[in-house]
Amino acid sequence: MAKTVELLLTETVENLGIVGDVVKVRTGFARNYLLPRDYATTPSEELKKSLQAKRVEAERMLAEQQKVRAETIQRLEGFELSIERSCNDLGILYAAVTQQEISVALIAAGHAVRPRDVRLSGAIKRVDKYDIHIKYQTDLETWIKLIVKPDRVLAKDEKADLDFDNEGNLIEKRHDKADRKSDEAAAKGEAKPAAKDDKGEKKPAADKADKKAEAPAEEAPQKAVKKPRQDVKKDAAKKA
Repeated sequence: MAKTVELLLTETVENLGIVGDVVKVRTGFARNYLLPRDYATTPSEELKKSLQAKRVEAERMLAEQQKVRAETIQRLEGFELSIERSCNDLGILYAAVTQQEISVALIAAGHAVRPRDVRLSGAIKRVDKYDIHIKYQTDLETWIKLIVKPDRVLAKDEKADLDFDNEGNLIEKRHDKADRKSDEAAAKGEAKPAAKDDKGEKKPAADKADKKAEAPAEEAPQKAVKKPRQDVKKDAAKKA
């Protein structure tokens, strides 16, 4: 059995062709989708001629659609979309933001973007800022900024990378652990200023070996010298 079959489209099928196009598709796709819905049929010259007027109208509508999409992509350049969601104290959402929600919010803002046009690289599960890919087709695409806000004021979390003002607006807080520790030490006054010389420059730490070399050597105690016995006898005779 052939893996592909050639059919004449009687209706415009997105990402496949417009009415009047002859296309090659997989047998399963033709049998399970196109033929049962009367989107395609066996091609013939008579059918092509009968679909000519319908094809002209489809081409006009396609050109209009392309124009609207191009204008939408242009308006979405640098666009920021805010969505408010319920979350816990750490900013973790109770339910992930979906393509459908983003599409609905964009349509409400006046931009015709379907859920299938919202391309998510991963699940959106926490309060944060995200870059969202909007793509109609290869040459019609752009990126927007999605800001997911909490539905209430969150308590500050020193372990979290995000912070919020009193109105619940997101404030970026990107300090690594070393910076955070140094900031905390400076706030508590734990950091001690380095010693400075007369010119105001920091003094280098003295080496222990140099300190030992600079220290004066202590004089060794002198030992008493013993005289031989003969000398002792001579001294005693002289005294007598």
